[in-house]
Amino acid sequence: MSEERATATASDPNDEVLQWVTYRLDDETYGINVMQVQEVLRYTEIAPVPGAPNYVLGIINLRGNVVTVIDTRARFGLPSSEITDNSRIVIIESDEHVVGILVDSVAEVVYLRSSEIDSAPNVGTEESAKFIQGVSNRGEELLILVDLNKLLTDEEWDDVLTM
Repeated sequence: MSEERATATASDPNDEVLQWVTYRLDDETYGINVMQVQEVLRYTEIAPVPGAPNYVLGIINLRGNVVTVIDTRARFGLPSSEITDNSRIVIIESDEHVVGILVDSVAEVVYLRSSEIDSAPNVGTEESAKFIQGVSNRGEELLILVDLNKLLTDEEWDDVLTM
């Protein structure tokens, strides 16, 4: 067991420990609940969809299934960035919908006690603030926890699922 996990599990038994997959966009580190992550893919060519909203990069073929890829940067109000060898598509499940999100890189899985998660302060842009579930101070770094269920509105999910 890692020292980080041992520390996370050694406290109050009522203090739930959650795992978060961390990823980077620019100099910020974000986390998504590991239970919503199906897999992490190296960047693969994304086929554009004519008329798609600006937050949709396009679609990929994942073992015979068509998966829509969301531009996380556009969703969070960040400028676009070049694709690098570290770029990844994280396949996630949110409210029974499966989509991919493009991120600059995937860092690690971290364990956090619920007591280590603070409510979301005013961080990021107004556009990105509505997706923030909470934050955790991890030494010198602030980990921003994303609520994937709020990544898209119900209407936007309908648009994405009909592509």
